[in-house]
Amino acid sequence: MGRMHCPGKGISKSALPYKRSPPSWLKITSAQVEDHVCKLAKKGLTPSQIGVILRDSNGIAQVKSVTGNKILRILKKNALAPEIPEDLYMLIKKAVAVRKHLDRNKKDKDSKFRLILIESRIHRLSRYYRLSKKLAPNWKYESATASTMVA
Repeated sequence: MGRMHCPGKGISKSALPYKRSPPSWLKITSAQVEDHVCKLAKKGLTPSQIGVILRDSNGIAQVKSVTGNKILRILKKNALAPEIPEDLYMLIKKAVAVRKHLDRNKKDKDSKFRLILIESRIHRLSRYYRLSKKLAPNWKYESATASTMVA
């Protein structure tokens, strides 16, 4: 599938290992991984940041292969999951940054156009999350209150 707002049809992606079992050299238990995930989440890290830290510092390539659950499911089980999904949060954060830039640079027409594209992605993604019941049915993105959501 191609990209939404540009002509690219990139096929670059990462490949998961074929074996679904944890490596034999990994001596960490499932409970230890879950505790580590919860500890990192309490520090305020997002699920993808937690995955990067576990991969780089602890040698845990896939949390699912060790625990049987993905990072977000572990966070939901321990009531530490973020209230809005991470990809939507990052888009809102980007829109707030572009809007702040536009306040300082009023003549920047390209940024104004890019803001429209970012906000259309936010609306499309929020529609999906409302239909799949990951967001409240009355949740709505408003640019005026977006900076308080991100901060």
